[in-house]
Amino acid sequence: MKFVEINLLGVYVAPMSILMLAAWLVTIAFLRVAGRFGLLRLVWHPALFVTAAYMITLSSIVLVLAR
Repeated sequence: MKFVEINLLGVYVAPMSILMLAAWLVTIAFLRVAGRFGLLRLVWHPALFVTAAYMITLSSIVLVLAR
């Protein structure tokens, strides 16, 4: 896949920003499921865990789409 700018209502948007939004939505869904089952209580530093989960999700999406 080529990462080219996306024309969104006349505004060119970097593809990375679209991927970041998708990763954030997946991370939010994951955190809701984890919170529902009480997994977030087992985490030492919740903010650090959320950041790491987001980075892992974003990296995975980029690696899958770049292949």
